[in-house]
This record gives sequence, C-alpha cells and structure tokens, in this order.
Amino acid sequence: MFSFLKNHPFAVEAFFENSIVLTFAYPKEQLTHLIPECLTLDTFNDKWAFIAVALVQTKDLRPKGFPKFFGNDFLLIGYRVFVRYNNNAGKRLRGLYILKSETDKKKMELMGNFFTHYNYTTTDVQQIQDNFQLEIKSKRSNFSIQLETGNEEAQLPENSPFSDWKEARRFAGPLPFTFTYNVKTKEVLIIEGVRENWIPKPVDVISYNIPFLKSLSNTEGRLANAFIINDIPYYWKKGRTEQWNH
Repeated sequence: MFSFLKNHPFAVEAFFENSIVLTFAYPKEQLTHLIPECLTLDTFNDKWAFIAVALVQTKDLRPKGFPKFFGNDFLLIGYRVFVRYNNNAGKRLRGLYILKSETDKKKMELMGNFFTHYNYTTTDVQQIQDNFQLEIKSKRSNFSIQLETGNEEAQLPENSPFSDWKEARRFAGPLPFTFTYNVKTKEVLIIEGVRENWIPKPVDVISYNIPFLKSLSNTEGRLANAFIINDIPYYWKKGRTEQWNH
C-alpha cells in the first residue's frame, strides 16, 4: 500500500565529512547480468565496465530544509555499477545502479529501506586513523580497506585500465543520477544528486578485502582508481519516475 514511499518522496540533504571511492574494472561481459533491461553499462574503451565501492561519512542527514537537529550521522557503504539511461526526453543520462548498501546504524537501515530501494543492511564498521594511514574494516562483513591518504603523488593502481588520473576521474563517482527499475510496471525511478566543491584527491590503496565483490562475478575486478573527497554539502532531489519505452 505504501510502496510509493520507497521512491524518494522528498528531497534529502547531508554534509559529507568524507567520501572514499574505490572503483573496480571488469570485462563488460561480466557485469551485464547485474543491471536491469532499461540500463546499459557505462564502459571505457568499449571493453571495461565498473563497480564503485563508496564509503561515505555523513553528518546531519535529514529531509531538505529541516533544521540540523533533525539530522543523523551515519557511515554509508554503497556498491554501485556505472550505467547509462536514455530517458523519454531523448537525453542520455550517466549514473549509478545500486546493488547493495550497508550502514553502521540500525536506524539508517530502517529509514533507508522505507524510503528507498537501496537494500540497506546494518554492519559493524571500525575506522582506525594512524597519521596518514586509514583502515576501515568490518568483522561481520569480513571487509577491510587500508589507505595512504597523505600522498600527493599517489599512483594509479598497477593494473588499472586508465593511463592517467584524468581518465580515471571520469569513473570516480558519484555521478549525477541514480536509477532504480520496477520490472513489473517497467517504471524507472531517477534520483538526481547535487553537490558543491567536488574535488576528488587520489589515494594509495595499501590493501583491500571486499567479499561482496567476489560474489558478483566469475572474475575478480581490477582496482582501477581510488579517491577521497572531504567536506562536501550534498543533497538528493525528490525522486521522479517515468515509463520505460523500449
């Protein structure tokens, strides 16, 4: 009865204290089964498709326009495929399709699954900062990432398909749009994000273990890039739907 509430019925705002994004490249054939029929993979050189793992520390997340004391602070972890969508106005939109979301607070899981289709679960997350080294890990999810955040001369990962950081930046995320698809009604839900001062800084990845990625494909993806962004005001517009015309 209240399924419409999952379609982002109001705008939401938050402050991103930091956002860390690791992007993994796969041969495009390995990811086609992960996205709905209305979307196509956003590829590089018509060969590589990408999944981003985003870890975002949010502050004062709340309905847009509400006072900050209504807000809540959460760590959000999102697993997203880079995609494209041709809308009914003939525009080709570039965005993300969400596979799974995790958070460190049960409240966010409940609210997130009530107002979105993002498939939230709650997990334990620990962050350990030692000078310029940052470790983020979860016992329950068997998840760990170690980063060197203070190296201004960070290098691209060894097996990255990109030749330089300029190419890699195109697949750093987040992209302007996020898409959800209702198979039964063939409706596409489009959520547009708006941000300011988005200046990603490359980081070195020391090590990582991300079991969820291993469950998605026959081959393990290549680490293609890694960026960190700090102190960003951000908001998501109210979701809008349209019928998919194919």
